Amino acid sequence: MSSTIRELAADDLPAAWELGRLAFGGPAEPPAYALRDVPGVRRIGAFDGAGRLVGKVTDLAHDQWWGGRRVPAADVSGVAVRPESRGGGLARELLTELLAGARDRGAAVSALYPTVTAVYRALGWEVAGALTGAELDVAALPRARDTGSVQLRPGGPDDLPAVTELYQRVARLHDGLLTRRGGVFDEPPETPLPREVDAVTLAEDGGELVGALLFGRGRGYGPEGRLEVRDLLAAGPEAARALVGVLAGWTTVTRTVRVPLLPGDAVSAVLPLERAGAHSAQPWMHRPVDVARAVQARGWPAHVRGRVSFNLADGAAPWNAGAWELEIADGAGRLTRTIAEPELELDVRGFAVLYCGAGTGRAVAQAGLAGGTGDPAALDLLAGGPRAQLLDYF
Repeated sequence: MSSTIRELAADDLPAAWELGRLAFGGPAEPPAYALRDVPGVRRIGAFDGAGRLVGKVTDLAHDQWWGGRRVPAADVSGVAVRPESRGGGLARELLTELLAGARDRGAAVSALYPTVTAVYRALGWEVAGALTGAELDVAALPRARDTGSVQLRPGGPDDLPAVTELYQRVARLHDGLLTRRGGVFDEPPETPLPREVDAVTLAEDGGELVGALLFGRGRGYGPEGRLEVRDLLAAGPEAARALVGVLAGWTTVTRTVRVPLLPGDAVSAVLPLERAGAHSAQPWMHRPVDVARAVQARGWPAHVRGRVSFNLADGAAPWNAGAWELEIADGAGRLTRTIAEPELELDVRGFAVLYCGAGTGRAVAQAGLAGGTGDPAALDLLAGGPRAQLLDYF
C-alpha cells in the first residue's frame, strides 16, 4: 500500500504521541513540547490512503562537539511504525527522507539509539559506542581528604544556566558529546529542576563554578536505597573528589549509586570502578549525513596529518558515494572529489566507525566494511581523533 510522507502539522502531534506510546510503552501524559512545534525539531510522518498516521520519525537538530568545534547533527529519535504496516519498507522511506532533509538544512553527522540494529545498518548507520553507567556501593566511594580551595554548596533552579556552561567546558574536550543547545534543550522547563532530579550540589573555587552534581534520591533507605545521578561534572580533580565525597556521605541511608560514565574525565579518575556491581551500556549508532561537511566541520588533532583516497559506497545517501581524497593537516580536514581510481573501497558504515575513532582501517576491513587492493591501514587517517562518546539519551 502506498503512503504519503510529509512533515507533521500541529494537529498531527497527538496521534504521533499515541503511536510512540504504542511502540515504546511511554507514559499516557505527554510532555508539553511533544504537542507543539519546537524550533530545531523536525517530525516526519507516513500516512496511509485513509489519512491515518502509520509511521513517524523525528530529526533532532543537535550540535555535537568534535575536536572542540560544534558540528551540526541530525540525531534520530522516535522511529515507530504501526504493527499492521511493519515489514513493508516504511521505516526506510522515513529515514531516507530524514537524511535528505537533514543534508538540505546543513547537518553533517547523525546518531541514534537503536532498538534493533539491522534496520539502521541497512541505511548506513553503524554501532560506534555506548552510553555507559556504573552501579557502585556508596560505602566504597572515597571521602575527599584534600579538595584544595573548592567549596561546596546546595544549588537550585537559578544555578542551572551556570551548570550548562560548566557542561560546555567539560563536553567540548570530548568528541561526540551534545552541546545541549537548541531544540528541546532550549524549551522552558516544566518543573523547577530537571525531570527526576531532586537535588543539586555545586562545587566552587573562588566564586567560579568548577563542579556540579545533579541526582535523584529515589525511594526507601538502607538496602533498598539508591541514588540516580543525572550529571556529575568536574572541571578538575579537586572538584571531582569533593563531589564524589558528597555521594560517599549518603552511605548511612543508601546502599548504591548509579553514575553515568565519561571515560577520561576528572570524575572517572576518582571513582573506584573496579568495585562496580553492575555496568549498563546502551549502544549508539553513527553515520555521516554529508561526508565532506563532516570532515571539514570538525577539528582534528594537530599531530594528525596525511592523505588517503578511497571509493565510498552509500546507498541511502547517494551524494556521499564515489571517489574521494581525504587530507588532514594543522588541525583541519578536507574531503574532495577525485578523478583518480582509488585502491581502497570503504562502506559508509566503515566511515562511521573510523570517524568516531571506534576502529582501525584493518579492523574495518576485517568486518567487511572496507576493501580494495591497497592496505586498509591507510584509512587510519580518518580515525585520527579520540573515540567518540555520548552522555545524553534521546
